[in-house]
Amino acid sequence: MLAAFDMLHQYDEENAEILEELVAESERGYQIPNAEFDNYRVKRGLREPDGTGVMAGVTRICNAHGYVIDEGARAPVDGRLYYRGYRMSDLCENFVAENRFGFAECCYLLFFGRLPTATQLERFTTLLDRYARLPARFDEDILMKAPSPSIMNKMATGVLSLYAYDDNPDETTLSNMLRQSMQLVARLPVIAAHTYAVYRNVFGGHGLNLHNPKDGLATAENFLRMLRPDKSYTDEEAKLLDLCLVIHAEHGGGNNSSFACRVLSSSGTDTYSAVSAAIGSLKGPRHGGANIKVQEMFDCIKENVRDYKDDEELMSFLAKILQGEANDHSGLIYGMGHAIYTKSDPRAVMLKQHARSLACKKGYGDDFALLESIERLTPEVFRRYKGLDKTMCANVDLYSGLIYRMLNIPTFMYTPLFAIARASGWCAHRIEEFMTAKRIIRPAYKCITGHQTYVPLHERK
Repeated sequence: MLAAFDMLHQYDEENAEILEELVAESERGYQIPNAEFDNYRVKRGLREPDGTGVMAGVTRICNAHGYVIDEGARAPVDGRLYYRGYRMSDLCENFVAENRFGFAECCYLLFFGRLPTATQLERFTTLLDRYARLPARFDEDILMKAPSPSIMNKMATGVLSLYAYDDNPDETTLSNMLRQSMQLVARLPVIAAHTYAVYRNVFGGHGLNLHNPKDGLATAENFLRMLRPDKSYTDEEAKLLDLCLVIHAEHGGGNNSSFACRVLSSSGTDTYSAVSAAIGSLKGPRHGGANIKVQEMFDCIKENVRDYKDDEELMSFLAKILQGEANDHSGLIYGMGHAIYTKSDPRAVMLKQHARSLACKKGYGDDFALLESIERLTPEVFRRYKGLDKTMCANVDLYSGLIYRMLNIPTFMYTPLFAIARASGWCAHRIEEFMTAKRIIRPAYKCITGHQTYVPLHERK
């Protein structure tokens, strides 16, 4: 056994040496001068020179509005987010005023384009309850085998695996895609919670507790019930989480994960492949994974700033972050700024408004105040240290992480929660792309490598 281990270790070292040589050889093959992008008028990130997105399609599902074009320049306005024509903030405020859970109603709106009647909502939620149960032995055969340190990757694997349990996985009629979409919305919270339970067991040494969803509970209630070993939660906790799900449910077809879903859907592929790709996109730290980056930055500030109520001391450390001297050395102040929103991100406004009371109750008042200070001071840090005088607002990620922490949700479950919420938006965009666009998405890339003459192997140097 020891000899076999030594041999494996030797192979690992040899593999590393070979790989290092190959990396050094390949570096020059992946270098493109910045001037080439300008020469061919490449719109990097599919963005216009003024920062607006390249127009890639038409949608009825969502509109994120954060600026107006005034005489050729972007003019800041307060951000607004519309789901099927309804302001997201109006939906949230009415759900809160009526003291009820709203995520299922939000999903109905995104799928069908209108608000349901009481009877329609009851029938819809009944169907979600029936769809929530995972197929027989799915936990044992899919989630427990080859456990992953990434919840998001295992969720993507789980979604792809559902293809094998579907009697009609490839049919792309409206009725079949709606059925698959509702099943994914219902099952994704269960997949996420059970994946977390397996993670705790394998990587944390805890007992394995798999709780199945309970009929009649809202998605937020069931998720907290399945996530926590003792299945306990308060109504206030569940209602705040429900609000987070509504706020994260949709953000237009141009965001990276929704666009990824539409790109795959345009090829005619199945629902499971398209949604799995969206999960992979959302995992990235430039997209949904940013909420984890905010929390890491927040902890770094608390560790290194002696008095974070002192504006000058806090600004000095934010400047170090901006200049790449602190935190992860990326030069990014996470949670600040957005590609669309300028004066305000309506999602951040709603989270901030409804999380304040719970923060005080749970002893997170100082943490909440620190986030407000980061939001208030960051524009001045950019002016003072970068010479950039532009309107900048907090985005949804700045406050969502603290809310999840207040709800005792582990950091590595922040992005999975984002995916649970956004699944309804992804599926709506998939169906719309399939029903209306009728063409595969295929942008152009200019190849700048010149023609080469083949050299026989024995003559190469």
